[in-house]
Amino acid sequence: MRYEPLPSSFYSGNRKELASRLPVGSMLILHANDVFPTNADGTFALHQNANLFYLTGIDQEESVLIMTIRADGWDEILLLRETNEQIAIWEGARLSQQQARELSGIQDVRWTKEYDSLLDRLVPTAGMVFVEANQHPRCTCPVETRNARMTKELKEKFPDVVLKNVYEILSLMRQIKKPEEIEALKKACEITNEGFRALLGFIRPGLGEWQIEGFLSNEFIGRGARKFSFLPIIASGKDTCVLHYIQNSKRCEDGALVLMDIGTEYGNYNSDMTRTVPVNGKFTPRQRAVYESVLNMMTYAKSILRPGILKSEYERLVRVFAAGELVKLGLITPAQVAENPADPPIVRKYYMHGCSHFLGLDVHDVGESNPVVLPGMVFTVEPGIYIAEESIGIRLENDILIGETENTDLLGDVPLLPDDIERLMAR
Repeated sequence: MRYEPLPSSFYSGNRKELASRLPVGSMLILHANDVFPTNADGTFALHQNANLFYLTGIDQEESVLIMTIRADGWDEILLLRETNEQIAIWEGARLSQQQARELSGIQDVRWTKEYDSLLDRLVPTAGMVFVEANQHPRCTCPVETRNARMTKELKEKFPDVVLKNVYEILSLMRQIKKPEEIEALKKACEITNEGFRALLGFIRPGLGEWQIEGFLSNEFIGRGARKFSFLPIIASGKDTCVLHYIQNSKRCEDGALVLMDIGTEYGNYNSDMTRTVPVNGKFTPRQRAVYESVLNMMTYAKSILRPGILKSEYERLVRVFAAGELVKLGLITPAQVAENPADPPIVRKYYMHGCSHFLGLDVHDVGESNPVVLPGMVFTVEPGIYIAEESIGIRLENDILIGETENTDLLGDVPLLPDDIERLMAR
């Protein structure tokens, strides 16, 4: 494996917790993600179903977890794609049953050819069957997922079955990170830190945005990351004001800024970081002023993101604070703020997105849409100011673990202060 797997006790513990939340007499059927086609005979690499991975640690296509809940416990079966000589020659060997037992802690491991017969035996006796349908508020699913397809087949074969969605239950479990997950997140952040530090000595006028992407890819993968945690945003000049710019196709001009929203995936856990630096290594006075305002917003946001605050109230307070910074920069007036000082709409002209989202197995990780902040949650903190008329867009982002008495900035070692950025780029 490219990454150090978490102990099987982590996955066993997650299944135990899930079993305690499911009603007696119910069962769970959870599938791996599909390997999606590209063109001709090509495919994308597998991106595993996060919930299946959370419960099993299995990072392999066509895997299935089946759990049946009894009054005195639960039964669990893991189904795997059976390997053979042909698969081993062309694709490489798949997990053996013993390897899967060691990774997942599940002792009853079988081949997927038993799937239909297991359902014929178990589904008719179940009071209800839990399946997965993605309910993330940002999700758009124009392509039918494997879980959706298998659920449709399940309903056709057993028309009387009562189907329930397990998504919300697992989302609530996943929003509080366990110690093993925190270590994986720290590793992803460590790789991001090291790669970014190396990059600062590489950026210079005339460099292509795609060359920065390629440099980071080499640094990240060389340090054990499997890939970027999302399509990297390497935006220079006017495109620093485009929130999700992913073309990465221009050359970086002298005097411009380059905004890099990047992250790495390690063992399916993700980092998410944004830094904005001067292409020539020296901020102009105006660029520095805007940068320091965004830095002030980040410092304030981190100070109030504490247990007990409601997420929506936190976001509102950050916007109110941002209004003061925008006034200092001469972008808005005190009179405009006074029209609604509790949440000035004018702020959204220059700061139009939220400040924080959950982070974990998914970059925009699952959880309640408006949670009360609790210890064990991991959030990004990513304020920004975007002045399209000046081609100045600055966003800064770190990943924050909420603690009982104090938070931990998982990207706290990454250069952030403008003087440090300039010093490291001067190398």
